[in-house]
Amino acid sequence: MLEISNLRKTFFPGTLNEKKALQGVNLHLKEGDFCTVIGSNGSGKSTLMNCIAGVFYPDKGFIKINGVDVSRMSEFVRAKYIGRVFQDPMKGTAADMQVEENLAMASRRGQRLSLQWSADPTKRAQFTELLKELDLGLENRLTTRIGTLSGGQRQAITLLMATLVKPQILLLDEHTAALDPKTAEKVLALTKRRIEEGNLTALMITHNMRDALRFGNRLIMMHEGRIIIDVEGEEKQNLTVQSLLQMFEKASGSEFSDPEALLAVPT
Repeated sequence: MLEISNLRKTFFPGTLNEKKALQGVNLHLKEGDFCTVIGSNGSGKSTLMNCIAGVFYPDKGFIKINGVDVSRMSEFVRAKYIGRVFQDPMKGTAADMQVEENLAMASRRGQRLSLQWSADPTKRAQFTELLKELDLGLENRLTTRIGTLSGGQRQAITLLMATLVKPQILLLDEHTAALDPKTAEKVLALTKRRIEEGNLTALMITHNMRDALRFGNRLIMMHEGRIIIDVEGEEKQNLTVQSLLQMFEKASGSEFSDPEALLAVPT
């Protein structure tokens, strides 16, 4: 479903600020894989996701989504293959548009755009049922402007929008980092449900090591632009925070600079 081969990306090459963000990353996700991504700041997690999304083009290597090489495909063109939820709840939705209008727009991903209004009564009923599942009281606020909602409400709607039309790959870029612990836990539960019900292939960046272990069937850890740990299935299920830290130290030859920052869990 997602095939990444020898991906390399360097920022400011040949200068004092040169940063080798990706150094030969290889990754293959099967359909239905839910892969969590963890690593210290500067390890290359966000650069990897931005290369998949098309924000950056890689210097070398290729990215294929369901066999289609998207490495040099414009961001807006490859968007038909990708659903994405950003760290910032203010991204991913149109603040001046109504909840219903945002969902209607998301329901047309991959289709030819027109000026025709697309929220018919059938879709309106569908949107109402989807919003009811969030348990955030939004099912009666279809005509509310998105910009007036809380960060957690916007993030939950962004997740709905990203999965309303089944994406070939779902990118979750620390999508609960800006939320309070209670709301973050609710959004994570919704994330798990949407992925499982839709059999989605997903890549989720998190700074929370416990969340990386709790969610998904696969885990990769990045360090200095490389994937140094890749575990899945039963091996992942049997991991603990301590054993994962030990694996990191063995694979990288160094210690996490701030392991406590990765251990926080919502209460």
